[in-house]
Amino acid sequence: MKYMNARDLLPESLVRELQSFIQGGYVYVPKEESNKVRWGEGSGYRMELDARNREIVEARASGESLCDLSERYGLSVHAIKKILYSR
Repeated sequence: MKYMNARDLLPESLVRELQSFIQGGYVYVPKEESNKVRWGEGSGYRMELDARNREIVEARASGESLCDLSERYGLSVHAIKKILYSR
């Protein structure tokens, strides 16, 4: 997100109206709810984590120990358990 000067973006009447509430400060304008994406969906990272978590579940079902999974994926045993029991 980059900062934009209101005068470059908005009609002068709206700039004056905003100045009646805040002068010289920053205002964050959030996206509309319909345009929001869940965390990690825009970058594809959520899909990577889902694939990793499926691998963990499959490896555990094949008999791999919690400690081995923890070492292989660089996660704590507690984190591995959360992944396994959330499904």
